[in-house]
Amino acid sequence: MADKIRFCIVGFGNIGRRHAEHILDNQDTTLVAVCDVNTSVQDKLPAGTLFYTDLHDMLANTETDVLCVCTPNYLHEAHTISGLEAGLHTVVEKPMAISVASCDRMIATAAKTGKSIFAVKQNRYNPPVQEVKKLMAANELGKIYMMQVNCFWNRGEAYYAGSDWRGKKEKDGGCLFTQFSHFVDILYYLNGTVISAEGLVQNFAHLHNTEVEDTGSFVLKAANNAIINFNFTTCAYERNMEGSITIFAEKGTVKIGGQYLNTIEYQQLGAATLPPINITAKANDYGLYQGSMSNHDKVIQNVVNVLYHGHAIMTSADEGREVVRIIEQMYSGATHA
Repeated sequence: MADKIRFCIVGFGNIGRRHAEHILDNQDTTLVAVCDVNTSVQDKLPAGTLFYTDLHDMLANTETDVLCVCTPNYLHEAHTISGLEAGLHTVVEKPMAISVASCDRMIATAAKTGKSIFAVKQNRYNPPVQEVKKLMAANELGKIYMMQVNCFWNRGEAYYAGSDWRGKKEKDGGCLFTQFSHFVDILYYLNGTVISAEGLVQNFAHLHNTEVEDTGSFVLKAANNAIINFNFTTCAYERNMEGSITIFAEKGTVKIGGQYLNTIEYQQLGAATLPPINITAKANDYGLYQGSMSNHDKVIQNVVNVLYHGHAIMTSADEGREVVRIIEQMYSGATHA
């Protein structure tokens, strides 16, 4: 094995610390430096890690191979491009950016510098998702008729009070970018792209602390002619309720359920049987709220596998861009209820 892959991180909030944990745990990677404008995070730094408050200072004064971009949504483009131009591969948290135009500039910079962008879509690693992916790849479900996506989560006062960017239209982008881009990604990962979208959105319970919707319902048409119903809210009372995708197809019905796509909740299949899967205690737990499944160890391992062993990137920049395009399409097709 070659020398350890050297990582640095920009943005050391909840998700940045998650990246750091798994970089330190991986035998083939090491964490060199962290950058954050908030100096109070220094007491959370792993021992021996350099700290910077300016990204360009960190990039200029450290020798690293990979930059993890864990900053707020609106900064992903600028920070990714800075990393690429400094000669680093970049791992970009979801969403890759909050516009297709931003994604295009990021992809162009990656091509110019010869470096790679790893888009973080860790729910692709969920065992139930992988089992259904194999089922569909083998055509065990036949023609896909309809899919139902339900994302029923809770985001309360503390979530928005703890940040100056969450819920701000220009910095956050909306629920489909910040909370539910993983579900758009899994829809795309399993069934291909979306060609039309119409829906209703509304801000019911968060008018006092956000500029974006908290609830929406869409009807989408996939390129394979499947009809998709996509429902989401951050108004589930007091706690997250459900994150699920149900597939109705020619040769079977299957539901990936739980709160975070962590169970095979239902299956009625003609020619196959999925293993019973019910994963617990794997969500990203941030104390005041919970996020998607915590598979960031696999994200870091994918970087190792790509750079050392020539494996494919799990979620390429082009795929990250396509998720952003679908979300843009959904918002373009939305009417305020």
